[in-house]
This record gives sequence, structure tokens and C-alpha cells, in this order.
Amino acid sequence: MGTKPDDQSLTPEEQKVKKYSTTTALALELPFTIVGAALVGGVLGYFLDHWLHTRWVFTLILGGLGFAGGVREVIRRLP
Repeated sequence: MGTKPDDQSLTPEEQKVKKYSTTTALALELPFTIVGAALVGGVLGYFLDHWLHTRWVFTLILGGLGFAGGVREVIRRLP
């Protein structure tokens, strides 16, 4: 197996490329984190509403909680 080079052994150009690629990957991943969390919460709320014969109560509450959890995860991942 190969070994991972640490940041000291990389040239300044390689460090720049590594930082750019890491930042780009993070920027592409974060919107899916927020949407996925809100979607999962909303779907769980929808099925709970359907099961309990309520209107949009649990869909809104769990969707909002999922969105808040997604935002919290995004803030946690930011450098």
C-alpha cells in the first residue's frame, strides 16, 4: 500500500492544488447535506402524518429539524 504524503513533503504548488481540490469537494458536497437532511426529515414526517391522520404538522416539524441538522453539519464541516 502507498503512503500518504504529509503537507511538509509537498511542494508549494502541490499544497495549493490539494487545498483547492479539498475546498471544491467540500463546496460540492455541502448542498446535498442540507437537502438530504431536510428531505429525510420531511419524508419521515409525511409518513408519520399519514399514519396518525394529521395534516402537515409532523412534515413541517421534522422537515425543519432536518434542515436545522443539515445546517449544523455544514457549519461543523467548514474550516
